[in-house]
Amino acid sequence: MSMTTIAPEQVNSIVWNQHNDPFEILGSHPIEQDGKTVWAVRAYLPNASAVWVVLPEQRKEYPMQTVHHPHFFECTIETAELANYQLRIKEGEHERVTYDPYAFRSPNLTDFDLHLFSEGNHHRIYEKLGAHPTEIGGVKGVYFAVWAPNARNVSLLGDFNLWDGRKHQMRKGPTGVWELFIPEIGMGEHYKYEIKNFEGHIYEKSDPYGFQQEPRPKTASIVTDLDAYTWNDESWMEKRRHTDPLTQPVSVYEVHLGSWLHASSAEPAKLPNGETEPVVVVSELKPGARFLTYRELADRLIPYVKELGYTHIEMLPIAEHPFDGSWGYQVTGYYAPTSRFGSPEDFMYFVDKCHQNDIGVIVDWVPGHFPKDGHGLAFFDGSHLYEHADPRKGEHKGWGTLVFNYGRHEVSNFLAANALFWFDKYHIDGIRVDAVASMLYNDYCREPGEWLPNQYGGRENLEAADFLRQVNHIIFSYFPGILSIAEESTSWPMVSWPTYTGGLGFNLKWNMGWMHDMLDYFSMDPWFRQFHQNNITFSMWYNHSENFMLALSHDEVVHGKSNIIGKMPGDTWQKLANIRCLFTYMFAHPGKKTMFMSMEFGQWSEWNAWADLEWHLLQHEPHQQLKTFFQGLNHLYRSEPVLYTQDFAEPGFEWIDCSDNRHSVVSFIRRDKDSDDFAIVVCNFTPQPHSHYRIGVPQKGFYTELFNSDARQYGGSNMGNLGGKWTDDWSLHSRPYSLDLCLPPLGVLILKLDKKKTAEVIG
Repeated sequence: MSMTTIAPEQVNSIVWNQHNDPFEILGSHPIEQDGKTVWAVRAYLPNASAVWVVLPEQRKEYPMQTVHHPHFFECTIETAELANYQLRIKEGEHERVTYDPYAFRSPNLTDFDLHLFSEGNHHRIYEKLGAHPTEIGGVKGVYFAVWAPNARNVSLLGDFNLWDGRKHQMRKGPTGVWELFIPEIGMGEHYKYEIKNFEGHIYEKSDPYGFQQEPRPKTASIVTDLDAYTWNDESWMEKRRHTDPLTQPVSVYEVHLGSWLHASSAEPAKLPNGETEPVVVVSELKPGARFLTYRELADRLIPYVKELGYTHIEMLPIAEHPFDGSWGYQVTGYYAPTSRFGSPEDFMYFVDKCHQNDIGVIVDWVPGHFPKDGHGLAFFDGSHLYEHADPRKGEHKGWGTLVFNYGRHEVSNFLAANALFWFDKYHIDGIRVDAVASMLYNDYCREPGEWLPNQYGGRENLEAADFLRQVNHIIFSYFPGILSIAEESTSWPMVSWPTYTGGLGFNLKWNMGWMHDMLDYFSMDPWFRQFHQNNITFSMWYNHSENFMLALSHDEVVHGKSNIIGKMPGDTWQKLANIRCLFTYMFAHPGKKTMFMSMEFGQWSEWNAWADLEWHLLQHEPHQQLKTFFQGLNHLYRSEPVLYTQDFAEPGFEWIDCSDNRHSVVSFIRRDKDSDDFAIVVCNFTPQPHSHYRIGVPQKGFYTELFNSDARQYGGSNMGNLGGKWTDDWSLHSRPYSLDLCLPPLGVLILKLDKKKTAEVIG
């Protein structure tokens, strides 16, 4: 049967893509005809010349007629029910049979989902928005949903419709979420959203919740199933859940995956099935180079980090980003690990292998700003959706990026759920939140008149502070035992205090003050250090105000700052001795530790994000010895609870003498939380050795020299104390006993009371 059941204006609203609910017109609709209920089936198929409705169970076909437009088809069918019908479509010389997307009306999003999202509390919204392989009415396909409340229309583009936005127009819900189920497509489909604003301008956008993107410079999202990987890290995850990381050793190797090491583009990248995949070329700066894949990094990076003794690998942002030179800090795909190094499953494999080798994984996370790339979040639905409209709040001009509108519930939900997502789907162990200070202050890097005060007239971004509290509350609620680290460079109070006390809820904060003081101090000629003893001691004045992480990061070895070895004064021997002195003091000082790749073997050049590290330096003995030093230092750190169990408790640290600026020497005690063990640390920050340097100690006995940064195997002069020293019954520094020590040049000694030997000799 055929009969026109629709007005030309309704047809035109579909043809011109101006209807925000195409289900009202397309698909099947019961209508009254001659006193009977029949079904009208309508379809808009721009490339079709003829179409039939196919009822497989009845083995019948019904020809459709064109109505008001040569590609708008309709027919009416007398039947009691009309479910899972198909369309046989003739396009030129080809025919195909497919299910009609507009026959599937069951939304994946419930009213409760939309309510939670609108109030900013849908913690796992990534399981609803985005692209999800699913099955409706026995038909497999992919369900798509995107938040674009100010768009006039949204369509899907992809290989499945030849990137034609007329073919799969989406339906808008009451909260601005557009959705559509497309049958008979699945994993690996490339897609984007075509978004039109009310002026008719078109924006082609990647999926904000897309789990995978094409390798740059392409920008399409890819349908992916994140639940297919079989994890093998149950014991690690269970142990983490019951462990307080603040009482554990945390020694972090910070790495940029794209420049740690490259492979030759002539060497194909290997996939799990033994096949090969196209290589991702690095840049013209290194012709013929390609990135290592996540799986290749698992085979090379993990054994290297394990050999050196680090407890964690921290990666510069691995979320998808278009520009290599941003190092990952300008993100366009917040839910997609970058395809430069492989697939989401490949990244899962990397994390899994880290855990199987007792190495934690920390990911740099960037909720402070995002780039203006056309396929990204900027001006997403034809309006300032994710960012503030006013550039005085919505733009970082110095970085050329936009600032998230943390006060908008759906935006804060997008970011908070994203933080949870990496723990949930990828089993990571921590996030290091980038540029927290830029989030907390409205006048960050802005001149007067370029920023707006908060509601009380202050410079603090109260919405950003509330957002950070929300993020930390959520992730610690779901995943106890993880790390949330703030890169925060100001005196904002209580950054690493729990949210229930009014803090921001991080459990660690980078100690930027310590970093600046140390680099200023160690860059001086040692003779001048006597006038700057405060650089060494000042950090303990405020140490217990926060849970600090001591970090010497990538930011300190770029942009003309020189690498660590280049900052040190003196000849090559003194430079290397200064490095050993600095890092031994760092590992003995309260606080968790982070250091950037290449510092462990003394790279001379600044870090170059497009080139390999200077691995050739390891041909030379001094650089080999420096690497051996870091192995020894990490081993000591992990094996001695006195150095980590009380980083953030006052009983964990005690000065012996911090005032000997004439010799540039400091000495202190580190104590264990769960025993009466303690270690004595003595630092000589000049090249002048001291053959009889006396310090007071709290107990009588033999003190074993656990570590000497001047040891021969580390490239030092091998001055020391022949394995240890007995105390003398001379009181000093308000302590009943003392040690007469030989302090090596630019050296740090760590000693510990040998209870067994002491008991054998003196009872």
